[in-house]
Amino acid sequence: MEQIKKMSIGKWESIAPEVRPGSTKNADGTLKPFYLTRRFTLLDDDTFELLVTNFADPYAKIPIAKMLIKGHIEWKGTHQIAVGAQKVDFTADIEYSITPMIQAFVDILNKFTKGFNEWKIGEPQNILKKAFPPFGLAEGQLFKEYDLIYIYEGLMFWGARNIDGRGFDSEENRPTNLQIPMKKS
Repeated sequence: MEQIKKMSIGKWESIAPEVRPGSTKNADGTLKPFYLTRRFTLLDDDTFELLVTNFADPYAKIPIAKMLIKGHIEWKGTHQIAVGAQKVDFTADIEYSITPMIQAFVDILNKFTKGFNEWKIGEPQNILKKAFPPFGLAEGQLFKEYDLIYIYEGLMFWGARNIDGRGFDSEENRPTNLQIPMKKS
């Protein structure tokens, strides 16, 4: 585990735009795709920073929102997916900011959130420990994911999203497959 922890320290970024199953459905019942890029930094004190930019298109030309998550990582031991893979828990206990990048998302945030300033394009607001219905967060709740890290040939893999849209919100929902990797930047 110590070797994987040391190899994980540094700055990482998406190789290309990524696609995930979203949590909303199309008219035919299939899950809408979720396009994003990631920029991840892990420090040697087990704090991390993750910037996720969500896009409306698979080529990452139309940004919808940016999510900045800062917190702590807990190393939980070996994961069975591959030799050297480690279970990790990410907890957003320092900052969780949302920056809307298009008017349609601003309109959704202003309609479905309470206790925030008026949402505006390009202006971040911290949702840490606040009720945030668009992401299913309750007042006082910290965002936490039960995930994994696997380093292979200089690439960092996390867990692939569950194809049914379930989040990594419990040990039972911890991923069992690998996602598109990030490269060191």
